[in-house]
Amino acid sequence: MADLTLQKKLAAEILGVGVSRIKIDPSRISDVSQAVTREDVKRLINEGAILIKPEHGIAGHASRVRHKKRVKGGRRGHGKRKGSKHARMSSKEAWMGRIRKIRRYLRYLRDHGIIEKKTYRRLYMLAKGGYFTSLSSLRLYLKEHGLIKETER
Repeated sequence: MADLTLQKKLAAEILGVGVSRIKIDPSRISDVSQAVTREDVKRLINEGAILIKPEHGIAGHASRVRHKKRVKGGRRGHGKRKGSKHARMSSKEAWMGRIRKIRRYLRYLRDHGIIEKKTYRRLYMLAKGGYFTSLSSLRLYLKEHGLIKETER
């Protein structure tokens, strides 16, 4: 079989693609091996003896499957984590999420007349001081101190 590396290289330069994407028609190999100049290669390209292979795309199926699993909570174990606990979510962001939830709940209780304004203010200040670690701890406090009926949620 004839060595066509020169012709492939010339064709790749002319067409502006990589050498791996150049395809030579098997029935015209003898004509292509005779081509030495750029003009010869250009003529063969026009005649259809030298072709460009289509570009490969990325199917993306694997990444879609991975994303679906991550949405469901998978693939996020200890082996996948690179940063420290606080690099992944700062303590300030965690606090903001917690305190906003607690304050939203306190506002709801006050606006629906479940607790008095005075109680609301006292609980608000306790929350601000970090007394409640979560919304469930606030609910437990309310239940233990008889500030709220058990059926309410």
